[in-house]
Amino acid sequence: MTIDGAGMPDGWQRLWTPHRLEYLRGENRPLAGNEVACPFCRIPKLSDEEGLVVHRGETAFVVMNLYPYNPGHLLVCTYRHVADLTDLTLDERNEITELTAHAMATVRKVSSPDGFNLGMNQGAISGAGVAEHIHQHVVPRWSGDANFMPIIGKTKVLPQLLTVTRDEIAAAW
Repeated sequence: MTIDGAGMPDGWQRLWTPHRLEYLRGENRPLAGNEVACPFCRIPKLSDEEGLVVHRGETAFVVMNLYPYNPGHLLVCTYRHVADLTDLTLDERNEITELTAHAMATVRKVSSPDGFNLGMNQGAISGAGVAEHIHQHVVPRWSGDANFMPIIGKTKVLPQLLTVTRDEIAAAW
């Protein structure tokens, strides 16, 4: 039994992650209309290894998620700084779809997931951490990946460094 933030006993064990506070306060998240601070505008200017880029297309690119839900969690992002699916060109929408399908096939080759969650959160209210720059999540799922650790232990275990996962996915691309 632990004590909650208000000093009351509860049944939760806590894994403190103070580094997440900067993200929650806005680090690596642009303010509305601020392309300069946008991580998805900055990443394509970096080397693939430094930016954790897996693949670069004509209108979109694929990058490792810095805050992954599961190993191999990828983001498909447009180069252009737009917020909404309806603001994309036909070429951008098509490439996001093509890159998402290719990402799924590649991750299947690398780590044999049992399925995927795909999603775009449109707007901050929907849960988008970087609401001003559209991106598609590609989250590999395995039978039992929601085992006792996240359910009972309230902890997510990632068995591989992002850089190693990026190298494996990029090589298989």
